[in-house]
Amino acid sequence: MAAPQDVHVRICNQEIVKFDLEVKALIQDIRDCSGPLSALTELNTKVKEKFQQLRHRIQDLEQLAKEQDKESEKQLLLQEVENHKKQMLRKTTKESLAQTSSSITESLMGISRMMAQQVQQSEEAMQSLVTSSRTILDANEEFKSMSGTIQLGRKLITKYNRRELTDKLLIFLALALFLATVLYIVKKRLFPFL
Repeated sequence: MAAPQDVHVRICNQEIVKFDLEVKALIQDIRDCSGPLSALTELNTKVKEKFQQLRHRIQDLEQLAKEQDKESEKQLLLQEVENHKKQMLRKTTKESLAQTSSSITESLMGISRMMAQQVQQSEEAMQSLVTSSRTILDANEEFKSMSGTIQLGRKLITKYNRRELTDKLLIFLALALFLATVLYIVKKRLFPFL
């Protein structure tokens, strides 16, 4: 029958292998993830949790190695612990890359949102310019119409001014004729002999 320490070592090794495989699977999921940022963040959080559990199991194995009675078993387990730590260090680098990838993705999504807002603002400005252009064209057409009306008014005023001058001249001539007639009549009545 196996000693209780051997059972603990075996269980600890199995859990380390299990967590190691789970971390590898999650890292692959992160590489394959093309979904929203929330999914990538959730996968990243799971990787961190599994790394934490893996780190605890390696520490437990190291503690068990230190408690071994036989020096050869102790050295063998410590060597195994070192191998696990080295593997975990390589995986930590992968986790760091995944986290960097996540932050880059988040930045790109933020840039994408900013660009969408800029496009929306540009569209609104363009629409405003189109509306302003229409208003200006309408005002220009109205101005042309008013300009025609003003020209017609000017012609009419000039015509009326000429008519007024003609009327004044006619009135003056009529008055002169009237006065001449009155003078002729007065002359003939008062001085018939002349």
